[in-house]
Amino acid sequence: MNERGSLRVPVGVTALVCSIAYFVSDAIEAAQGGFSTGQLWLTLVAEAAIPFFVIGLYLVQRPPIGRLGAWGAGGYAAAYVFFVWTVIYPLVHDVPDFEALSEVFGIWMFLAGAAMVLAGLAFGWATIRARVLPRWSALCLMVGVVLVAATQGAPEGVQLVAAGVRDLGFAAMGAALLAPR
Repeated sequence: MNERGSLRVPVGVTALVCSIAYFVSDAIEAAQGGFSTGQLWLTLVAEAAIPFFVIGLYLVQRPPIGRLGAWGAGGYAAAYVFFVWTVIYPLVHDVPDFEALSEVFGIWMFLAGAAMVLAGLAFGWATIRARVLPRWSALCLMVGVVLVAATQGAPEGVQLVAAGVRDLGFAAMGAALLAPR
């Protein structure tokens, strides 16, 4: 089995399961109106996996995904390395919600968010062009990262829908890797 084939199952399972966990964590946060220890731990597990499964999604699409896919995957992974720190911080310090967390990290939160959007768009476009994974899943990712950024400050339900679109994109990519060929 080649490298692409041997990665299909672990990358597929991780992308699918962690995307669902990430959405569940966002739903819990929305329902309770802020952070809780259990919800933050679930977020930490889900977010810590993102850099790994995004790089894995890139690897299973090589070589057709090209350099744009490499830059998109690398940029998205790097943004989430930062975002993992933004989950560890409120586990250690008393930070009640995302608004307070954004005040702590200030411009760095904005910059990581901008990197996530640009990298998500690049990775999504490269995935569409590669034609290895379903195009609609890449489109969900692209629309989702834009919606996540655009809905900051919107009501929790609106933000949850935006995150759900992004999460659906990655979950669908993972599911596609698990489907029989």
